[in-house]
Amino acid sequence: MSENELSYLIRGAIFRVYNSLGPGILESAYEAALVHELQALNLNVSTQVPVPLVYKSIQMTVGYRIDILVEGQVIIEVKSVEELQEVHHKQLLTYLKLKELKLGILVNFNTDDIQKGIIRKVNGL
Repeated sequence: MSENELSYLIRGAIFRVYNSLGPGILESAYEAALVHELQALNLNVSTQVPVPLVYKSIQMTVGYRIDILVEGQVIIEVKSVEELQEVHHKQLLTYLKLKELKLGILVNFNTDDIQKGIIRKVNGL
C-alpha cells in the first residue's frame, strides 16, 4: 500500500477517534484509541518505536520514540496541546530523516476543528 493510501486510511481513523472522544483529553488516550482504529483496519501498527541516533558513527542511547508507525511506512506523531509549535513539526521531520521514511502525520486532537489539526509532513530524502 502506498503512503498516500495509508494517509487516507489514517485520516479516516483520526476523524473517528476525534468524533468519538472530542478535544481536551490526554495524548495517551488518543494514541490508544487511534491504534485501535488502525488495527481494526488490519494495518500493521507499532507504538513507541525507538529511534536510534547515530552521531559520528556512534549509536547513542537516547529516549527518542515514535508515537505510532503504520505499516513501517508512515509516522504519526500525536499531540493534545493548546497550539502546535514549530518544534513539533521539526520533531516529526527529524524522526522521518532518522528512520529514512517519506511521510509523517502530525495530529493535534486538542482543537475545535480536527481538519486543521492534521498536518502531513514529507521528508525530501
